[in-house]
Amino acid sequence: MTNHGDDALSSRTGAPDGDDRLSEDRSLLQQRLAVRELIDTEVSYLHVLQLCASDIRSRLQQLPQGDLDVLFSNIDDIIKVNRRLLHDLQETASREEEQVQLIGNAFLEFQEELEQVYKVYCASYEQALLLVETYRKEPELQREIQGIIEAVLPQAGPSGLSFLLVIPLQRITKYPLLLQKILENTLPDTSAYAALQRATSALQDVVTNINEYKRRKEVASKYTKVEPLSLRERLARINTHTLSKKTTRLSQLLKQEAGLVPRAFLRFRPQDCNLEIPGGPVVQYCYLARDLQLQAFPEFKQQLEAQVWQPLCSLAKALAGPQNLIKKRLDKLLDFERVEEKLLEVGSVTYEEEAARHMYQALNSLLVAELPQFNQLAMRWLGQILCTFVTLQRDLAKQVLQRAEDSLAQLPHHHLSEPAFRKLVEDALGQTSHQLHSFQENFEKVLPPPTTQPLLPGAERQVQALLSKYGPGKLYQVTSNVSGAGTLDLTLPRGHIVALLQNKDTKGNSSRWLVDTGGHRGYVPAGKLEVYHVVPSEEELRGQARPHRDFQHQTPESVSAPVPSVPTVTQVVAMYPFVARSSHEVSLQAGQRVTVLEAQDKKGNPEWSLVEVNGQRGYVPSSFLARAPSPAPWGWSLPS
Repeated sequence: MTNHGDDALSSRTGAPDGDDRLSEDRSLLQQRLAVRELIDTEVSYLHVLQLCASDIRSRLQQLPQGDLDVLFSNIDDIIKVNRRLLHDLQETASREEEQVQLIGNAFLEFQEELEQVYKVYCASYEQALLLVETYRKEPELQREIQGIIEAVLPQAGPSGLSFLLVIPLQRITKYPLLLQKILENTLPDTSAYAALQRATSALQDVVTNINEYKRRKEVASKYTKVEPLSLRERLARINTHTLSKKTTRLSQLLKQEAGLVPRAFLRFRPQDCNLEIPGGPVVQYCYLARDLQLQAFPEFKQQLEAQVWQPLCSLAKALAGPQNLIKKRLDKLLDFERVEEKLLEVGSVTYEEEAARHMYQALNSLLVAELPQFNQLAMRWLGQILCTFVTLQRDLAKQVLQRAEDSLAQLPHHHLSEPAFRKLVEDALGQTSHQLHSFQENFEKVLPPPTTQPLLPGAERQVQALLSKYGPGKLYQVTSNVSGAGTLDLTLPRGHIVALLQNKDTKGNSSRWLVDTGGHRGYVPAGKLEVYHVVPSEEELRGQARPHRDFQHQTPESVSAPVPSVPTVTQVVAMYPFVARSSHEVSLQAGQRVTVLEAQDKKGNPEWSLVEVNGQRGYVPSSFLARAPSPAPWGWSLPS
């Protein structure tokens, strides 16, 4: 009996240990499954990215190179980062006991790189979606794109490009969820838990920073777009929301001007910003600014509230009573005048009317006798408050100057007097202004206005096609770069030639014109278009000048020799600077000599030209180039 009781007791006491062990085993199994899900999905994700970058992008040759750069953005950089991340994750499998901790450390190591590459991709995602919408409006092109994608990735389904574009966004937002799933099945008392917790928080910060960056880019794109609106169009935009917003801003401005609320710059802390300038005056400035922000300004604010703000509030309360009396006197004056008129007409009034008459007389006498004295006291009170405010401002200025003496001694030119320093600055600005003016004059000599620039052969074919279709009166030239924000808005470089289809949009807005580029139709701001004057080609100029030449200089060979319309190699000059956005493009500087190898891209699109610059080959926009004029006596070179 005794042995049986001991066995039962040991069985009861051992049950909790068995349950704990079973729970730990279950958590360990769930943890391993979560780790396996992270690695397996990373392999699949990287495979899809590689298919997009190699097979799909290379087969979409019917799309312009600029569209491909927007659609696939920096997918090559994403592949490089995620390939290294996957390699580190797979390496953790050989150290199973430390695998979870190594995974957390890997994500902490790649935190900054993931944020940088996915920032760029997410910022261009909305623009890529606009391109997808334009493709859907062309059924034949849409079918070609869909066929290519389904041949490479059948799982894309009918979504096609939209399915591919959203994959990187979904992946970067899923990392915190996958890490959180591993964290939930990790014991809190282990070292791996802390590392994984930091990694989960870091990836959540990455997603937050990417969303904030994307929001800032959208706001910047919204407010950098300038629309030339007429007075009627501006008035049409006024509604209750805009009125409320404007009045709120005006109220805030008046409060700031009156000193009732601090301005934004008083809350700004420049000493906390990283100016990326090590040592020197910058460090001294940061020390001074931090000292003022932590000591001088808080003390000034405290004194301002106690000696200026609170007395002003008390004065405002004291003025409320006399203000009500003055208002009531005006009301009683109306009653008094009515009673006086009745008294003149009838000769008698009622008891209530007589009481109203006496009420006004008493109230008026009180105000006449005491209001001047009250006004004098209030003015004296307000004067004392203003004197206190000026004294506090002066004391703050003295305190700031005293604290800044040591820091100012570290700054350059501190030994100069104020007049000498002013003269030094004026001389430096004058010299710089003269250099800039001289450079501008020489630059204008080198680069004629874009409206008189001859076009490249590729652009000439585009202009000739537009001329034959619409006539010279419909041709316009883009005066500055246009960045389309809406679905039907076009993105065009400066100098591009378009044909006008309609001088207003579907809503009757005359500030947006419908144009044809020769390949695409859409809207552009009317303020960025000017009439394009067709420049005669060199052949036409020769033909016009030939009858005036001496017939002795004409030979049968010179008359009958054909002039090739599209030379294989052409020397031109870059009208505008251009920054390459991919390995297929090449950068240009304004005024740089360029050799045109092909006046079109591989798909025959004349908007892009294959050029050679400084031994490098790549594509540039055709509208950025112009034929080099005959060298002037002073030569063709930018001012040094």
